[in-house]
Formats: sequence, structure tokens, C-alpha cells
Amino acid sequence: MMEKINYAEIVHRCFRCGYCKFSSDYSEINCPSYAKYRFETYFSGGRMWLIRAWMNGNVKWSEHLGEIIYSCSACRNCVEHCVFKFSEQLVDVFIAARSDMVEKGQAPKKVVEFFRNLAKFGNPWGYAAKVEVAREYVGNEFLLHAGCVAAYDERAKMALKALTEILDLAGVDYGMFSDETCEGNEALIMGEFGLFEHLMDKNKRKFEERGVRKVLTPDPHSFNALRNYYRMDVLHHTQFLWSLMKDRGLKTSRIDQKVTYHDPCFLGRWNAVYEEPRKILSKISTLYEMPRNRKNSFCCGGGGGNFYTDYLGGKESPARIRVREAAETADILVTACPACLMMLDNAARDEKVGVEVKDIAEILLEALKR
Repeated sequence: MMEKINYAEIVHRCFRCGYCKFSSDYSEINCPSYAKYRFETYFSGGRMWLIRAWMNGNVKWSEHLGEIIYSCSACRNCVEHCVFKFSEQLVDVFIAARSDMVEKGQAPKKVVEFFRNLAKFGNPWGYAAKVEVAREYVGNEFLLHAGCVAAYDERAKMALKALTEILDLAGVDYGMFSDETCEGNEALIMGEFGLFEHLMDKNKRKFEERGVRKVLTPDPHSFNALRNYYRMDVLHHTQFLWSLMKDRGLKTSRIDQKVTYHDPCFLGRWNAVYEEPRKILSKISTLYEMPRNRKNSFCCGGGGGNFYTDYLGGKESPARIRVREAAETADILVTACPACLMMLDNAARDEKVGVEVKDIAEILLEALKR
């Protein structure tokens, strides 16, 4: 469980130099919420100032204050670029402040709705808790954990289907839970620690009762929680697919179109998985990097529950900025996260920039079938 920090000691040490909102060469605004709003309160230094004022009673809580605190997508760009020793704790400060809001009953309405659905139905949308599965888990080598977005969003479900087709082609022994429950990563990042612990206890009991030993997931958010808090033996699908290509010699054809890759924050900056997706794409195509990549990548704006609350939506949303950047680089924008896929695919259609958005499993399946 994430240890709640005493952030009072940190917030007063930030003097808002502003380095945290930029890319590594300071040429681009790289904080997604600041990129959208262009107000100082929407980057990490400004949020620190606001939190300090709230702690000291200089500003009262309001729905708008809550929305500003929850508009942070927890992408960790600020952690990478802050020059002070407390940089590693920046996102933890925002999570702790959110936790205080939750404990005081002061979370914004959309956030409360997210928590209520998650607690009642096991997913943020409040859909009936029934996941479409390629095959039910019956003590297989791997449990394929879809994660909330791949289980319920129509676009992300297409990518999950591509992944199961590859697993079937490769003869992988896997199964899924049709009664899958969210692992709770977003509840944790949004400061609802009690709900996260409830979901973790529930899932751990189910894993133990059904004999789950190894977990495979296409969702970096699920990967983060299962790896770092559940302490499970878990692989992200990019790691597993690369091992299939490398060790089992899967035969693939080349994709002729120009391909670029968007690093999901919870895979890259949170868990340092940068190379496996690039090895897959370099094997089946020519990979063209966008100017902002790896630790310097620009978030799609969906993290921290924003794929549901949509505090970063609109014409200058981070996702729309990102697809414009991708369109200047390649014909196909590939990612490896259901939330990124959902956000970027919607943005590409809104922007009409002519770039296709695909999950890495979808483009690999194409290369396998050609």
C-alpha cells in the first residue's frame, strides 16, 4: 500500500521555478494540464501553492479547486524535470492532497461518481460486471487481466481481441475472468486508499482461490498496481509479445507505412518499460520517433482518472496536441495502453489529421497475418 506522506514539509519548499512543466530541453510545455489551461495553478508548482493555501485555510475548498487538483494526470513529467531533491515525491503530494479531500468528503462530483461506480460495479462506468472473455480461466499458466478500459470500452476491446488472437496463434495457455474486478490503480492515484485496499483484498482472495500464479495484462495502469502493490508475477503485453517474437521465432511481415510510438506514462515513466515496444515495432516496421519520447514523452491526458472525469478535454486537450505531433511524424500512431488508445483514437477523429491510432497488438497481428 502506498504510504501517505506528510506533504506539509514539501509544499513550502517548492518556489515554483517552473522547470517541471517543460520537456527536458525546455523547448515544449510538457505538463498536460498546463498545456491545456495555460494557468499557473495547473502545473505542479502552482498546484503546490494552491494546496498550501488550502492547508493553511487561506482558500476554502470548492468544486473548482477540487477539479484543479484532480486535473493532474499523474504522468510524472514533473518528477523527471524538477531539479530539487523532493522531485520523486511530487506526484505523491498531489495524491496525498486528494486523499485528504476524500477523507473530508470534498472530492469533486465526477470523482465521487467514479468511486461510487467502482465500489458498486467494479468498473468506473457503472456497467454490469460481466467481461467478455476469449476463454474462461481454469488454472491456466497465465491469467489475462484486461483492466477496466479494455474490458468495457469498445475501441479498447478491439485491441484486446487482437491480443487474444496472437496468444491463440502462439499457443499460449491463458484464461480470463468473466467476473473480473478492477485492480484499483486509479482509486489509489485519485486518493481513495480505502477503496483501493478493498479492491486489492478482494482480487488477491480471488487469485488465491483460483490458483493464479502469473498475470498478463495489456493495461499499464493494471500493470503498475499488480506489480508494485499486489507484488504479483505480472508481465505487460509488450514484454510478453517481444519474448514470443524473440524466443518462439514468430514469423512476421513488414508494415510499409511510417510508424511512431506513444509511451504510456504508467508503462514508461512509472515502470521504466521503454525498449520492448520499440523492439517489436522495429522488427515489423521502420520506427520514426516523435520529438517527445521515452522519459520526455507527452501524456495523452487520460491518467489519474481523467479518461473518465475529462477535466482535460476540449480542443486543446493533451490527446489532440499529441495526435497533431504524431501526424507530423508518421502514418500510424501506436500505443500500448487501452486508456491511451481510447483517448488518442477519439482525438485523431476529432482533429481529422489522417493518422491511424493502433494498439501494438493490433499492428503486430497485421504483421503476423500478412
